Amino acid sequence: MPYPILLNKEELQKTLTPLEYNICLNHGTEPPFQNAYCDEKAPGTYLCKCCHTPLFESTSKFDSGTGWPSFFQPLQKNKIEFITDRSHGMTRTEARCANCGAHLGHVFPDGPAPTGERYCINSASLDLQKEN
Repeated sequence: MPYPILLNKEELQKTLTPLEYNICLNHGTEPPFQNAYCDEKAPGTYLCKCCHTPLFESTSKFDSGTGWPSFFQPLQKNKIEFITDRSHGMTRTEARCANCGAHLGHVFPDGPAPTGERYCINSASLDLQKEN
């Protein structure tokens, strides 16, 4: 897995919490309903926690009932890298930041219109830049 362009693993260990590091670099998952952005309603742009690339707009966020922030589309499709994930006895599509390779979450084909996609993203892999 590629690591952030501007930061190395040692620098990330200094700047990220253990949970953020585990999710972004070790493909971990945070507990559902116990994360920063599950219920967040503020308008703004969600950035990659590791490299600060803009990934999602709050206007594409919806309540999926899963306990994780969910979006029906990224800011730009080329901002997300899609990887086939065959872990845990299933086949899923992993979403990574295309700029730095940080693990974000997974994409599922059960989202709302207009895309029908659900980007199920870990809060710990994001920073919300709120609108003024």
